[in-house]
Amino acid sequence: MINLTHLLLLFLLLNLISFTASATNTTTAYDLLTSYGLPSGLLPRGVKDFAFDASTGSFEVRLDRACNAALVSESAVHYDPDVSGTIAYGRIGGLSGISAKDLFLWFPVRGIRVDVPSSGLIYFDVGVVRKQFPVSLFETPPSASRPPSRTNWGVNLFRVFDVM
Repeated sequence: MINLTHLLLLFLLLNLISFTASATNTTTAYDLLTSYGLPSGLLPRGVKDFAFDASTGSFEVRLDRACNAALVSESAVHYDPDVSGTIAYGRIGGLSGISAKDLFLWFPVRGIRVDVPSSGLIYFDVGVVRKQFPVSLFETPPSASRPPSRTNWGVNLFRVFDVM
């Protein structure tokens, strides 16, 4: 006959197994990037939530707020609060919610890829041109700052290029 102690022990053991299984299936958006051969620093700190459909590769990331991250000299990356795209090994396509700044113009980033095997470079497809940066700039998620007001004409040109 099974007594109450055995039932309680069985209940606790099943809960522990269930908790361990769910913890190993859960990943962060940063883990998702690295599992696909991409650097985790493609997303800034502050990911609030993310969803991933493994059958299609589509993903959605929700950030705390829109933000900017400085790269080198006159380059920066802008993140909208919602970022989405389709991920495959070494690349992201159909990207929305990320823009790259070159000098004083903002261009929407349509895709991102790295060479496999790695050449040490990462490429941002901004439609007209392909920007390249050292992968080392994206090794860790950057701290991002609030974007400045979109009142200057350079940033408003971003909207023109976004429509094209």
